[in-house]
Amino acid sequence: MLLSEKMLSALNNQVKLEAESSQVYLGIASWLETQPGLEGYTEFFYRQSDEEHHHMLKLIHYINDRDGHAIITALDMPKNSFGQVVEVFQDFLDNELLVSASINDLVELALNEKDYLTFKFLQWYLDEQLEEEKMAKTMLAKLELVGNDRGGIYQLDKDIVGLRTKVSETKEGE
Repeated sequence: MLLSEKMLSALNNQVKLEAESSQVYLGIASWLETQPGLEGYTEFFYRQSDEEHHHMLKLIHYINDRDGHAIITALDMPKNSFGQVVEVFQDFLDNELLVSASINDLVELALNEKDYLTFKFLQWYLDEQLEEEKMAKTMLAKLELVGNDRGGIYQLDKDIVGLRTKVSETKEGE
């Protein structure tokens, strides 16, 4: 079964959104790397960028495997500087909510078109977005709690890798 033109277009838009997410997180990581003592956050966002790139590639392969043609487009330049770490995580959450809304629209389109193969394929993305939103909300709440306390920001920088593991394990156990 071939992808409809409407589905192909929507999936190609998602390819671009995933690529833009990768770029956004790469821009964040680059800025964080220039801030002293924030190696944990820096590593987190470099990994986040890689993960979004993987999401994009997964979509490209799916489109092409369904006899579509994944289109690679130009991307807008991401934000490259931030006032505080809490702003970074607000942007992270905002971006993940945008991606979730887009995935939800794709799921709705797949169901409306009775494209059950695409619907099944998108289930992985729904699960992934649940994890991403939870991570972003958790980190943002923790950063808002510590405010401008440098010790708290430093401690969260050290804890972020463990928090990612905990969120992933919770997702697997549900």
